[in-house]
Amino acid sequence: MNKPLNDCVIAGSLKNPAAHFAATAFSLLYQSSTLGMEIECSDHPATNAMLSFAFKTPYTSPVTCEVIGWDDSDQPAAFSENIMQAACGIMSVHGRASGKTQPLGLNYVSTLTAALALQGGVAAAIGQLRGLSVSNSCVSMASAALLSGIQYIADATAAESPERLLPESVVYPAAPPFVSSDGVVFELETLSADPWLKFWTRLGVNSALAGKGWTAFLLRYARAIAPIPNELVNAISKVTYQQIAVLCLNTGMSIFPVRKIDERLDDEHFKYEWLKGPWTFDFKTDRNNVQAKPASNSLPLSGLRVVESCRRIQGPLAGHLLALLGAEVIRIEPPGGDPLRGMPPMSEGCSARFDAINRLKTVREIDIKSSSGQAEMTELIRYADVFLHNWAPNKAAQLNLDYCDLLDLNPALVYAYAAGWTTDESIFSPLNAIPGTDFMVQAYSGVAQKISETCGTQGGSLFTLLDVLGGVIAAQGITIALLNRCMNNTGAKVTSSLLSAATFLCADDFQKRHHSFDINAISRSILNAVYITRQGKIAIECCDDKTMQRCIKTLGIIAESEPLELELRLSELFLIKTAEEWVAILQRVDVPAAVVIENLTDLHNNTHFRSRLSLGSYTKVASPWSFR
Repeated sequence: MNKPLNDCVIAGSLKNPAAHFAATAFSLLYQSSTLGMEIECSDHPATNAMLSFAFKTPYTSPVTCEVIGWDDSDQPAAFSENIMQAACGIMSVHGRASGKTQPLGLNYVSTLTAALALQGGVAAAIGQLRGLSVSNSCVSMASAALLSGIQYIADATAAESPERLLPESVVYPAAPPFVSSDGVVFELETLSADPWLKFWTRLGVNSALAGKGWTAFLLRYARAIAPIPNELVNAISKVTYQQIAVLCLNTGMSIFPVRKIDERLDDEHFKYEWLKGPWTFDFKTDRNNVQAKPASNSLPLSGLRVVESCRRIQGPLAGHLLALLGAEVIRIEPPGGDPLRGMPPMSEGCSARFDAINRLKTVREIDIKSSSGQAEMTELIRYADVFLHNWAPNKAAQLNLDYCDLLDLNPALVYAYAAGWTTDESIFSPLNAIPGTDFMVQAYSGVAQKISETCGTQGGSLFTLLDVLGGVIAAQGITIALLNRCMNNTGAKVTSSLLSAATFLCADDFQKRHHSFDINAISRSILNAVYITRQGKIAIECCDDKTMQRCIKTLGIIAESEPLELELRLSELFLIKTAEEWVAILQRVDVPAAVVIENLTDLHNNTHFRSRLSLGSYTKVASPWSFR
């Protein structure tokens, strides 16, 4: 099993971090171990304000990597996973479909932050090897959280007909996922209208209603809501899961049940995937020496060229992150341009959400299905440092643009595949016959069930959490492969997937299987919630017992009360003051709390985010990294 960073070291107080950094530190240790890195545990006590580690290679000076909560360090405030989800709008977007603001129930921001922090250290080392004097990389949890909502922030702030979609403003049907007559919760998927229409008309739904449902179903990726007509939900609820599965087979639809996390953990291949990590690296040795190109400006990947042929979110976001690190990204689109450029709301003639993750790229329109287009692609890739695509399985081979087709052409190439399901193409997987989309992977991986347990819903989230995390780990894998190229003079193929991103989010479930009962867990779970105040909503999170005791003392409540009584008392108490007043009170005693952002345009009013948001025809999210 290839480990690209066998000669590298991560050193710091990662095994005993402050409670609010615990999930980030855990993810950092997991990533480092799967990459083959040596882990050096420091005896220095961890601090509350920062999680710091050193990234070391045999060929560079150590890079100091810092993880902070907020970006305005002059006024540090208590923070945590749920506080970031509340303050950065994640709870609001996730809550659109259910009609209530709520947390994801995952260490999502912490996991994103860990991936970005390690990538920052790797990028800085690449910068050193390319002539830059860079020894420090910093990323905040707030910047990671804002990055995850980049498309929704663009939609909400577009100058032309912005989308103001707020939880509780409209009651939407509870689908998808759907529920069969025998109680199976499942996801449906198709990427074209014909199978959808055939499926519903065979269930007795008229074509007009089926068409209305298709529009809602298609836009769920963009809007995080799916107002599918009740007639469709009722029709499918009268049929058994087996009957629905047969109907899917006959009409070209795909179906997958929402699996329990324990089912996922017991999968034969899960342990292998867990040990391997979220990437598969294929390094080609015995090639000509790869000369490191000097950086062309102060960013670590400046002067490197990326050719990107991707659709939707995962792949384009990976390309966007490489551009933020300084790379020149050439985006390949079909003749006439990517159809998603025209998706409202618009900003200066282009879809705001599309522009948000593609604005830094140069566009080339090429028909890659034609022989002339494939020749043009080959010529572009000949002089590229990275080729990135997220095509369907086997499409690259059909286009003569697979890794083996390009090895002799460009031995130094980093060939990156951002897949849906598998990261090991040598292993046959029946999953490859199913569209590897965000919501299908949520259902299969156990992530949907984890979310449903927290939220009391039937399935996962319409917030595209795996597309975003998948894009981040794709960019991270590419950066790691580029560092390996600089150190070992070899190109590589690196594969990541939405499923491997989901594995990231299930990492802590191994720990939970061996946890002892925590007597304070019930009290903390009630305190770690969203409450309505006299004006606005407040999110609170007590990451440890000491914080919980400070919170209890400040609020004047009795933790030993019955759970229902405690929850009722808190609900009454928070109505006395506004959310902003309660946040000020709790932050003074170092209890993580935040006003819940329900309208994404209100992000501008948060002083913590001023350096991360740029106003214009829509609000742009800045790079999560800073280097010095």
